[in-house]
Amino acid sequence: MSNGDAVLARLFKLWAMVCKLIMDGKRSAEQVCEVLQVIVDERQVKTKVEEWFVFYKEVFGLVLDFSELKIPERRPGFDRLIVVAQGMTPQRLFEKCQELFSSWKWTEKNLDEIIASARTAQNGAYAVWVRDRVEADEENKNLSADDLSVKGEAEETLEERILHELKYFRETGKHLDVQNWTLCSGSLYSGGLVPCTNWSSDWFKVVWFHPDFCNGDLRARSAVPQ
Repeated sequence: MSNGDAVLARLFKLWAMVCKLIMDGKRSAEQVCEVLQVIVDERQVKTKVEEWFVFYKEVFGLVLDFSELKIPERRPGFDRLIVVAQGMTPQRLFEKCQELFSSWKWTEKNLDEIIASARTAQNGAYAVWVRDRVEADEENKNLSADDLSVKGEAEETLEERILHELKYFRETGKHLDVQNWTLCSGSLYSGGLVPCTNWSSDWFKVVWFHPDFCNGDLRARSAVPQ
């Protein structure tokens, strides 16, 4: 029997056992579905983490151990996992963008010296869930950073947004925010300004807006942290 046949035989045996449990009244169909969904979700998360292991190895030349990485509970609609490895700072990530595609930032200063983020990987890797979209969240249009701070929810930091860009480019050869801007309201420039990013005129751009500024093209990306 080949390996493929053995796997199919095992799956058939397991399926028969599940059907018997339901028919004997020992488990409801709903209970079985819930357990199966948990198994599927756990496998999907494991696959996503493995993808980030490959990403860091191929893009940064790093071989990392994510075995202790804590994954936040996923909310409906938040299907893209962003894993921020230890040592991934705004400047380091921006310089990687410069290596891979045309990139520009509003300042000549080192971003690590002027950006403060709500979450950092200074003491270890962490993960967040975000919506898997090309354009920043429509749900957050016309909301300034000040408005969002009142809501008290998490949004992508500059580090997370640049990693999002790099991973998406790695997967597709394309870029995020070709029509709108991401308001990286999880981060602040030292003067109280808010970094923003988009792709326009064949450039990845990092600029800033005042925290009270809003319009329909400037949108934060909501995040689900640990």
